[in-house]
Amino acid sequence: KMLRRVLCTVLFVGTLPSLAEMSQGHISVILLGATGDLAKKYLWQGLFQLYMDQVSNGHSFTFHGAALTALEQGQRLMFDVLKKLACPQDEAPNKCAVLKDQFLKLSQYHQLKTAENYTMLNREIETLLRQEGLKEAGRIFYFSVPPFAYTEIARHINSSCRPPPGAWLRVVLEKPFGHDLESAQQLAAELTSFFREEEMYRVDHYLGKQAVAHILPFRDQNRQFLDPIWNRHHVERVEIVLKETVDAKGRTSFYEQYGVIRDVLQNHLTEALMFLTMELPANLSRTDEVLQCKLRAFQSLRRLEKSSAVLGQYQAYASQVQEELQKTQEYISTTPTFAGVLIHSDSLRWEGVPFLLTSGKALDERVGYVRVLFKNRAYCTQSETLRDAGHSQCKAKQIIFYIGHGALNTPAVLVSRNLFRPVMPEDSWREATGQPDLHIFGQPLSDYYVYSPVKERDAYSVLISNIYHGRKDFFITTENLLASWAFWTPLLESVTNQPLRLYPGGVENQHLLDFEMVSGEVVFTLAEPVELLNPSRLMPSDFKSIQSKFRQSPLVSAWSEDLISQLASDIEKTASRTVAHAGRFHLALSGGSSPVVLFQRLARHHYAFPWKHTHIWLVDERCVPLTDTESNFFSLHNHLLQSVRVPYFNIHPMPVHLNQRLCVEEDRGTELYAKEIVGLVANASFDLVLLGVGTDGHTASLFPRSENGLEGARTVVLTESPVKPHQRMSLSLPLINKARQVFVLVLGKGKHDITTLLSRVGHEPKKWPISGVSPSSGQLVWYVDYEALLG
Repeated sequence: KMLRRVLCTVLFVGTLPSLAEMSQGHISVILLGATGDLAKKYLWQGLFQLYMDQVSNGHSFTFHGAALTALEQGQRLMFDVLKKLACPQDEAPNKCAVLKDQFLKLSQYHQLKTAENYTMLNREIETLLRQEGLKEAGRIFYFSVPPFAYTEIARHINSSCRPPPGAWLRVVLEKPFGHDLESAQQLAAELTSFFREEEMYRVDHYLGKQAVAHILPFRDQNRQFLDPIWNRHHVERVEIVLKETVDAKGRTSFYEQYGVIRDVLQNHLTEALMFLTMELPANLSRTDEVLQCKLRAFQSLRRLEKSSAVLGQYQAYASQVQEELQKTQEYISTTPTFAGVLIHSDSLRWEGVPFLLTSGKALDERVGYVRVLFKNRAYCTQSETLRDAGHSQCKAKQIIFYIGHGALNTPAVLVSRNLFRPVMPEDSWREATGQPDLHIFGQPLSDYYVYSPVKERDAYSVLISNIYHGRKDFFITTENLLASWAFWTPLLESVTNQPLRLYPGGVENQHLLDFEMVSGEVVFTLAEPVELLNPSRLMPSDFKSIQSKFRQSPLVSAWSEDLISQLASDIEKTASRTVAHAGRFHLALSGGSSPVVLFQRLARHHYAFPWKHTHIWLVDERCVPLTDTESNFFSLHNHLLQSVRVPYFNIHPMPVHLNQRLCVEEDRGTELYAKEIVGLVANASFDLVLLGVGTDGHTASLFPRSENGLEGARTVVLTESPVKPHQRMSLSLPLINKARQVFVLVLGKGKHDITTLLSRVGHEPKKWPISGVSPSSGQLVWYVDYEALLG
């Protein structure tokens, strides 16, 4: 009996106490893609390490390599890899040689191509266990295959290769887990039809990097020092960085699909970000609590905008793509190979702290680190040379989780000596000495408490061990995966086809990729001459701002970014002028998607805006709770109100939710709002009303052929929308026309047809409600971007 002979041999060299103690059962490990690059470089070595670590701890193992390759050729390829497995330096050579020999004997190759192949594998595992008289503890299926193959493999495993009741199943999945939110949702839905959530282990190998894996334990073990300072009052900024010197040559088919944001930032760097920003659960060993804290950290992240990122591409990338993917010379790749992204969390702990995530290929060095830089309020009167410089409160205060490579060339945790001496587990981390002349972030190593692992371990070895132990907190759950894609997808969509900064690569990059934070955005520090990719196409700079007439009213038109800037400035001027004259400013704002960028502009750039004297009103509202993401007030709060100082009593949401029900006529919500307007707004004439236009010509929530609100004496009405949510509350057209000023904002190519139509029709509010906007004693101004105006 093969397995019993192996166990006896291992027992002979003193690894196992006795066969009788082999009571925890047998584990079958099936590595799919056993002859691929990842398996060759990392996975077989990680499985061998698992065997060495666990062979004496009560489980028996067999290892099944599998691929599409035919049996004879696959066996040869796989065993060529296994023969080259390395023994750890701290393992006795003789003992390791025996273990390696046994590992090879416990490993076999299978061609897994058809349903019958999976059925046969299952039969072989069952037969082996029956012959050896062993109980099955569980099976690990490691998917080292492209994601397009996941569904078919999952179907085969589920139908014919599951372990029997009482034994566990662990399915290990490698990234990429989708390309955006929609594709990730689709892949997740397919997999969850075959496997339960607790059976799936999505690998992000960065969670196996020792410095990254130690962030949470470090925070937990040093609560007494960190609790007072791990917050916005003390942290200046956080940098999460992964730089590579290699380029994408040989991998452009993958890279063209994914780029640096999908390849590195959406997963590796985001996971490190979560470890830093999440609230610590009371007990780190409770996996479910850790995962819930991570999810809440995701939910507190502020939405990314186009201006949240700077992007670049190394110069040789285009020719590499043309050569490897057989593209023509005219083909232009807009795939970023460098990205710097500014992230903010709106949690109470981190509000206002910038988190910079940076990664790129063809950079000056290979290094990865997480750096928390603390604010320094000290002023040191005495010269540094005359006292203990190492503990100087005037030196930078920082905590660095050094992932690897770079100047240190080893994983490490560094804490400035002028912060605190950290608590570190002595069995796994030791204080490092030596290299006193080495400088990290401008400071000598002697300025830090430096700790490195007692035993350096490859990330995959760490993760495979965690899979064996069922440690789900080291892996990506479906919920967290989708939360990450929901966060990153809007940015990815907004930067599609965005011009990239070209950089030569390596040390020649100099300052080309340096970037800085300006008013909540990031921009490259050095200006770069713009090279037109298509000189025949008109660019924004080819147009001057158009100021003329539209429907007999003033028209302001420009590219959307410039238009929003102009509109925000005009609103601020109107507000300041009105407050100076009347002491207060009544502003009514519309919902929808168009005003969002305006709200953000006002929040981030207009610090002189007289918010203290401004009353905010809603032009219209959807009949949903104000905490619902569909609510106009919810959007207004998220993008503007929470960032500016408007007095609480100056904010006037529409009362759509009364008596625990929504927009019921008997609750008289419209009358309440109308009375509030009459009570606070002189002559019920708003100082400024901001409107948008729908593709059907509706404005506010006044729709074509609406029965309410287009005429008559009522000032606030309930209306019906043709799209969900159908019920709405809206200011009426007569009330809007009493305003002193009305600004209409129209953005995007999708509004070109209605803009053209409106330029030709007269006053027909029943057909096109926006055509009925004509302030009786005020001014109407149209703000229309070039895409809406010119198509």
